[in-house]
Amino acid sequence: MNDMKTIAEKDRGAVLHPFTQLKDFAGGKIGDPTIITGGKGIHIQDAQGHSYIDGFAGLYCVNIGYGRTEVAEAIARQAYQLAYYHTYAAHTTEQLANLSERLVRMAPGKASRVFYGLSGSDANETQAKLVWYYNNLRGQPRKKKIISRERGYHGCSVISGSMTGMSFYHDHMDLPFAGILHTGAPHYYWGAEPGETEESFSRRRAAELEELIVREGPETVGAFIAEPVLGTGGITPPPSGYWREIQAVLRRYDVLLIADEVICGFGRTGADFGSTLYGMEPDLVTVAKGLTSGYVPLSAAIVGEKVYAVMEEAADRIGAFSHGYTYSGHPVAAAAANAVLDIVEKERLGERARIVGLHFMKRLKERFGQLEIVGEVRGVGLLGAVEFVADRETKRRFDPQRKVGARISKAARDRGLIARAMPHGDILGFAPPLVVSEAEIDEIVERAYRATKQVMDELAKE
Repeated sequence: MNDMKTIAEKDRGAVLHPFTQLKDFAGGKIGDPTIITGGKGIHIQDAQGHSYIDGFAGLYCVNIGYGRTEVAEAIARQAYQLAYYHTYAAHTTEQLANLSERLVRMAPGKASRVFYGLSGSDANETQAKLVWYYNNLRGQPRKKKIISRERGYHGCSVISGSMTGMSFYHDHMDLPFAGILHTGAPHYYWGAEPGETEESFSRRRAAELEELIVREGPETVGAFIAEPVLGTGGITPPPSGYWREIQAVLRRYDVLLIADEVICGFGRTGADFGSTLYGMEPDLVTVAKGLTSGYVPLSAAIVGEKVYAVMEEAADRIGAFSHGYTYSGHPVAAAAANAVLDIVEKERLGERARIVGLHFMKRLKERFGQLEIVGEVRGVGLLGAVEFVADRETKRRFDPQRKVGARISKAARDRGLIARAMPHGDILGFAPPLVVSEAEIDEIVERAYRATKQVMDELAKE
């Protein structure tokens, strides 16, 4: 391996890093890049010999943990046999056919076919095109608008970035595009009115959605896209009754439901899919991340029977389905996905996430629930968040300039724990690999707690 200084210089001079202050990085103000050299289980190592508990599974994706040789061997076998061929004009491979049948069988709703990409962003881009295509084919060419939610995250490409409901993804990027609308976030803690129950709050959010559809014209609204549990927008489970009320509105106005399961899918919430946990019946389902546990890039847009039937019926009239990528259904990625799903099923990682997740929530609430700067502890399965406020009685937020969440995240990292400072608030987020043990959960919570106490002491002196 080249010396660390050489690698850092090459990186600084050539890599355009996502979500990085470019001038500070280029000038060395924020230090050298962290060079990751290896990982095993829930731990990663850097080139300086530091070990970290990865309390965020990469970016919510390394569900089976690092260093699983079964997946590496499956990738190698497929690469030796056939490293690549396309899926255009009805070409396939054994791994792809097996994976597709598997996803249709296990997906929520009434699944029919699977289209493949490389990331959640491109899969949601595909979903938008499918909504437009479906409504064109059935003679409703105006029914194209897509409603997302404030604080929802659906990707960073042009349409998926527009669907994402956080302003910093749009700033200076000419987003969102016209035809993408946003409705209120399902966050009871911040959104509820005084005395309002969770059920009442859910009914109000559904009524707001209905008002938006009626105002825009139901004949112009094609789909509603949502994560079962808000992810990057704050790791926020839905309030009681939310999905029941929302789906009643969508059915009333013939609006498709796109379930963005990129984070929630394959066991993360303690169920196979977040849709299953919350009784959602999606028409289209987006998956990525846990599909391969991040070992290689792969995403999928799972198409429900209602949408696919219209597409197939129109084929004699319009010809071929004109959408696809060079790497759609890549055989190496399909092999990796099958190996990962074998592990998920064999080790019952969804059930494990449910059981260990209960312990996780219990420990988070025990350690953080009484701290004076903690407004809310929330989560489901192996998704968790602690939100910090300056005054818990009045829910007064900290001055953003104090960067409380980011400081706690850094203090945790200094203690060997990666926990993410979430955007648009002072929030510490957790999404550890699904193979995490209860003892490891205890260590994650303790390190995060000590980091929080350190920052609390600093704040008291400011």
